[in-house]
Amino acid sequence: MSCENAITVSAVSKKFELYDNPSDQLKQFVFPRVGRFFGRHGRNYFREFWALSEVSLEVRKGESFGIVGRNGSGKSTLLQIIAGTLTPSSGSVETNGRLAALLELGSGFDPEFSGRENIYLNGALLGLQKSEIDERFDAIAGFADIGQHLDQPVKSYSSGMVVRLAVAVQTQVEPDILIVDEALAVGDALFQKRCFRRIEQLLDDGCSLLFVSHDQETVRTLTSRSIFLENGRVASYGRTSDVLFSYREYLQKVEESEFRELQRINNVASVKQTPAKSYGNLDVEIISVRVTDSAGVEQSTFYAGDDLHIRIECVAHVAAKNLNVAFRIRNKEGVKVTTWGTLNEDMPRNLEHDPDVFWLREFGSGESFTVCFSGPCSLSANLYEVQAVVALEYDRYYGNQRILHWIDEAAHFSVVLRNREYVFDGVCDMGLRSYVVE
Repeated sequence: MSCENAITVSAVSKKFELYDNPSDQLKQFVFPRVGRFFGRHGRNYFREFWALSEVSLEVRKGESFGIVGRNGSGKSTLLQIIAGTLTPSSGSVETNGRLAALLELGSGFDPEFSGRENIYLNGALLGLQKSEIDERFDAIAGFADIGQHLDQPVKSYSSGMVVRLAVAVQTQVEPDILIVDEALAVGDALFQKRCFRRIEQLLDDGCSLLFVSHDQETVRTLTSRSIFLENGRVASYGRTSDVLFSYREYLQKVEESEFRELQRINNVASVKQTPAKSYGNLDVEIISVRVTDSAGVEQSTFYAGDDLHIRIECVAHVAAKNLNVAFRIRNKEGVKVTTWGTLNEDMPRNLEHDPDVFWLREFGSGESFTVCFSGPCSLSANLYEVQAVVALEYDRYYGNQRILHWIDEAAHFSVVLRNREYVFDGVCDMGLRSYVVE
């Protein structure tokens, strides 16, 4: 294992034996042994299921690394193997440093013990001496913030209190490697904020993070590299933004596969193929995305406060209505700054009396149209990416949609500040203005 790596996973596979009924498990235990005694090779009474197949990855020291994939893709199995609670069928895993894992929270607690006793029990399991736990005890208790319940049996705790105590123990022992598997999704908003602050502090101190979540925005924000697992295999591995694009593209293909089956049943033409960095069935296709000034001239740099226009040109390949043309802007750190679309403007409008409701417009096959979004550029100095989308919205409230065409990196632009005229810090200027209260 390289001394630069916190985790090295080499060609790990994991096989499970699936039995149709309990009696088959008993047969599997007895009959093969009897057969081998007589020199025979009997049949197996189970079906093989490979949860992981030849998975390899490396997490560098101090790196934050993400794992994404649908339920059943092998994410949790991989984490359990890395944490040492499962043994791989083949391959190897090496870790370098103290490892703390937020997997099945509270699974290591004794329900008859008090919270205080379980802190010492879990600390010992993590390799800490009693004196080390004594030093960290106040920090753990303060982070958990369960008050007088700390000296009550864990079996009397609510699920939220168990989560608080488990997270407090694992994050306050100053691990070299922290594994998080959707654990923070179960806490309340304030506790989640406290957890993310603690994770950021651990990362600043050189801790390596292995993070699993279905929340793609959190994965993008917290991690620099990621892996996408599909049916136990590595589908994509590399920079987080690229991996998340592959994952979204995969999810779209799954949805389109289901939709194509409906098309087949209803004898509708099959969907068109899409270019790289985009996905969708192209019933309505985005032809171009341009960022321009008010005169329609394409620009790559804007001063904060300038008028900015995002022009999305589309063509309908089939008759279409109930559309939403929208965009998303991210900064170079991958933070989603804003999203906006025609549906956002349609939501408060009166369907019967407002002629400008875009959602009600009907477009014929072959018809082209352009939607332009305009306003003052209130973004701070940075490099920005524009993502564009046209979607079929089955209602007017973002409740149910189908992506027709999505494009990543559809356009880019930079924002700079006039440092002697208009200066602010952060993500954007909220437009707040001061006044004196007499």
